Amino acid sequence: AFNHDWTGGGSNNVAANLAVSYAFNYKKDKWAWDNNIFIDYGLTKVDGDEYTKKTTDRFEVNSVLGYQLNNPQWYYSFFLNSKTQMTDGYKYVDSQNRTLINKLLSPGYLQFGPGMLWKKSDNLKVNIAPATSRLIFTAKKFTEDVAHFGVEKGKTFRYEFGAAVNAYAKFNLLENITLENTLNLYSNYLDKPSNVDIDYTFNLMM
Repeated sequence: AFNHDWTGGGSNNVAANLAVSYAFNYKKDKWAWDNNIFIDYGLTKVDGDEYTKKTTDRFEVNSVLGYQLNNPQWYYSFFLNSKTQMTDGYKYVDSQNRTLINKLLSPGYLQFGPGMLWKKSDNLKVNIAPATSRLIFTAKKFTEDVAHFGVEKGKTFRYEFGAAVNAYAKFNLLENITLENTLNLYSNYLDKPSNVDIDYTFNLMM
């Protein structure tokens, strides 16, 4: 639910949300290939507003290819992560006026690199990648006058090199109650490495 500047009387609103989490994994001999797709999308319509507004919008793909070591829980790995939003996003000046601030692949994020994977099961794993490349893409229209999500003015992409940690944990707390956690950390060696990007998703399913 979403309600801007809510006070006493409130406003009528209607909201709809979709969440999709899907995993498909492959295992043969010493090779393991784990993939996750996450889709989150939500809309709300508030009485009196001209526009239907997004409350959430994410399309993300995680893929990790691993080759098992002598220790059955450790793998050499190579990972790829891609993330963007699916539809146009706006900054709302008021209920009648808005400005476009992002759209599909603007920004778009792509990370990849070699590392080490610790995998106890399909539902509990951590990938550590100390040599990760990250590209941030955007349309030139957004950088004509200012920087956009870290992409400098006049450019369409930004390259970063750093370290990434990706973790996934899914537990059955009780019968028909499942807890899912996804954590992505990234530090850019080339610019303020002490600043760590944190992306954490918590899902409780009943």
